Amino acid sequence: MVRHSKRVAKSVRPFRDAEKTQQQILDAAEQEFSRHGLNGARMNAIANRAKVTTATLHYYFENKESLYQAVLQRPVDEVQTKLGQLNLDGLSPEEALKQIIRLAIANEAQNPQRQMLWFQEASQNQGIYFKECNVLSLHEHLLKVLEKGMAEGCFRQIEPFLALTYILSVCLFYFTVHENWKHLTPDIDRLSSERIEEHIEEAIAFILAGIKRSD
Repeated sequence: MVRHSKRVAKSVRPFRDAEKTQQQILDAAEQEFSRHGLNGARMNAIANRAKVTTATLHYYFENKESLYQAVLQRPVDEVQTKLGQLNLDGLSPEEALKQIIRLAIANEAQNPQRQMLWFQEASQNQGIYFKECNVLSLHEHLLKVLEKGMAEGCFRQIEPFLALTYILSVCLFYFTVHENWKHLTPDIDRLSSERIEEHIEEAIAFILAGIKRSD
């Protein structure tokens, strides 16, 4: 029985090591692509940042393009998993909207470089790779909440995709401008937990003030 457990442990460990190595590569690549985009990023720089050899890097990802696609897909998959854990269908539209706002901002606060990743994709590639990431699957959660809120009369009537655009802008633009605005107020850490919580609460109040019915 003990020998069997050891065999299982040995078979699981290489998988865990491989998964850890892949995550190290993706973390390093995300930083590199956020700074330089697909065109400017270098595979040897990613390997150095990940502390792996270039041979190991190419073992996991055939070329720079496949690695780039994996880097873009990862945040979409992560947020999709987190949204699936919220049980939005069991919440009122207002509470569901609050939960989505909180998740969107908290997730970006943990990964502030990702706004630059999307900016580089738009600037260099005009969204060619972005369109393959199935981002609309994330939008469907918010659209469903908005449509339910309007149907039940707690949200005012507004074109759903425009409302989605405004809501995401309020949540995420904070991080898009961070690299520039941090120089305007160097004494303020806008990514501190206190500032992020303030951003969350103010964003919720601002968005609800604009979307809730006033009568």
